[in-house]
Amino acid sequence: MTTTRQPSDTPLPADAPLARELLDGLGEAVLTTDETGRVTLLNTMAAELLPEVTIGTELARCTVAALARAVAADADRFDADHHGRRLRGLRRQLAGPRFAWYVRDVTEEHDRTDALRAERSRTAFLAEAGSRLGTSLHRDQVLLAATALAVPYLADVAVALPRPATSAEPYARWIRQSDGEPAPVSGLAPATLTRTVPVLAEALAGDLAGPVPWRNAELTDLATTLPPDLDCPGTVLVCPMPGADGSVGALLLVRRAGRPDFGEREIELAREFAARAGAALATADLHGEQAHLARVLQTSLLPPDLPTVPGVTLAGGYRAAGDTLRIGGDFYEVFPHPRGALFALGDVCGRGVSAAVLTGRVRQSLQTLRLVEQRPLELIHLLNRALFDAPDAARRSQFTTLLLGSLDRSPAGVDVRIAGGGHPAPLLVTRDGTATPVPVGGTAVGALTAARFAETRVHLDPGDLLLAYTDGVTEARGPRDAEMFGEARLRAVAASAAGQSPAALIDGVLQAVDDWLDGQAHDDIAMLAIRASVPA
Repeated sequence: MTTTRQPSDTPLPADAPLARELLDGLGEAVLTTDETGRVTLLNTMAAELLPEVTIGTELARCTVAALARAVAADADRFDADHHGRRLRGLRRQLAGPRFAWYVRDVTEEHDRTDALRAERSRTAFLAEAGSRLGTSLHRDQVLLAATALAVPYLADVAVALPRPATSAEPYARWIRQSDGEPAPVSGLAPATLTRTVPVLAEALAGDLAGPVPWRNAELTDLATTLPPDLDCPGTVLVCPMPGADGSVGALLLVRRAGRPDFGEREIELAREFAARAGAALATADLHGEQAHLARVLQTSLLPPDLPTVPGVTLAGGYRAAGDTLRIGGDFYEVFPHPRGALFALGDVCGRGVSAAVLTGRVRQSLQTLRLVEQRPLELIHLLNRALFDAPDAARRSQFTTLLLGSLDRSPAGVDVRIAGGGHPAPLLVTRDGTATPVPVGGTAVGALTAARFAETRVHLDPGDLLLAYTDGVTEARGPRDAEMFGEARLRAVAASAAGQSPAALIDGVLQAVDDWLDGQAHDDIAMLAIRASVPA
C-alpha cells in the first residue's frame, strides 16, 4: 500500500473537537498566548499542573513566579518547584507574535537524578572511608580518621568512644571532631556516661544490632564529650562499631538543632560506615597486640650485650634477613666463668619468627645446661639430647648448626676449645696478617639423635683474633650473576684488619658484605670476634 505525505502547505481539516481531544490527550501542559502575552488556550494537563493560570491570564504577571520571570525576561525555558512538583517549561514561537509554552512534570526524573547523585555521593564517601581507615594501623589514627570523615558529611559533631584497651582502664577515652573546632579534642569519659546515654551501654557491649537515634537529647548527659558551644543537640545517632569478636566501641553522631533528623538511608549509611570503622579499629588493636608481642619477642631474642671477660676483647655483629622485627635464626652468646668464658654461635634452619622460636629454645637450653657442664664437646651432646626431648621436636624437624667453645686464660694468651655441629669453620686472624680456617666438623645439632660432633683446639697469642660467623656472610649474593661473597673474600677482609680491634673487624666485614650485596636481600648474619688481650 502506498501512502502519500500531505504537503505542509495543505490546509488541515477544521475539526475543533478533534484538536481539543488531541491537546487534552497530551502528557504535558500546553498553553498559548496572543500578541499581548495573555493566555488564549489551555489543555487539560495545563489546568492540572498550573491551576492558577486561566484563559486571559497575563503570563508576565501570573502567580507562577518562575514562569512569570521567564516571560518577563523573554526567556525560552524555566524550572520551578510548584505545588510539590518539579516543572520544566519550554517556549516555542508560533505564527506572528504568539507563543506556545510546553510544560512537563519532571518530578520523577528529577528524583531519580537526585537519588543517583546521592548514591554516588554515598559510594564515594564509603570508598574514601575504606581507603583512609584501611591505611591506619594505630588505634588513635583510626579514631581520628573515623570522626574526621563523619563531619560534616554525616553529622555536625562526631564522638568516637572505643572500649577500653584493657579491663584495668577505669575510664573510656573519647575523641571528638566538630565543625566548629579547628582540631580534634580528646578526653576521658566518666563511668556514668554509659548509664545516662540510652543504648550506649548496649552499643559498647555488642548488644545493639545497628544505629539507634536518640532524639531530644539532654545536654547534661553528654556535656563531657560535646563542644561547649553546642547549646542543645538535636538528634544523636548511637552507632555500634562491631569487630570480629564483638563490639570495639561506639560512634556518636550529633546533629545540631535545626538540621534534619537522620533518614533511613542516612542511618543505613551510618551503619556501614561504623562497621568499617569498627573493622579498622579491631585491626589496629590486633596490630597493636602483635606489635607488643613482637617487641617482647625481639627483646628476648636479640643478641645480648656482650659481657666483660678478663684477658679477651669481644665484639658481635647481627643482621636479620630483611625482617622488620629484627629477629631471625642466627645468634651468639657469651657466658663468663671464673677461668674465662663459654661462647656459642649458631644458625637455626629457616628464618623469621619460626626460626627465632627455635633460637630461643637453643639459647635457653644453653643457659641451663652450662650450669652443669662447661666442656664444649660434652655440652653440645647434652644440647642435642635436650632438643630431641622437646615435645614437638619430631613434628618441627628443626635443627641448628653450632660452634660451642670455651676460653681459658693462660700467661701466654688464651686457649680455645671448640666443639662443632656442622658449622662453617671460624677464622684465626694472627697479628702478622694471616687468616686461616680452623676446621671443626660435626653434624648439625638437633638433626639426628645419634649425631657425631667434633672438637678442636687453638691458641690465641696476644693480639690474635678468632672470628666465628654464620653462612649469611659467605653466601651473600651480589647483583651480578648471583655470585656469593665467598670464603676467600672473607679471609681477605679479615687479614686486612689484622691488629685492629674486634669491633673494627666486625664493622669491616659488614661493610664489605653490604657493598657486595648492593641492596640485594640477604640471609641472617651473625658474627662473634674474640681477641686475646695485648699486655699493657
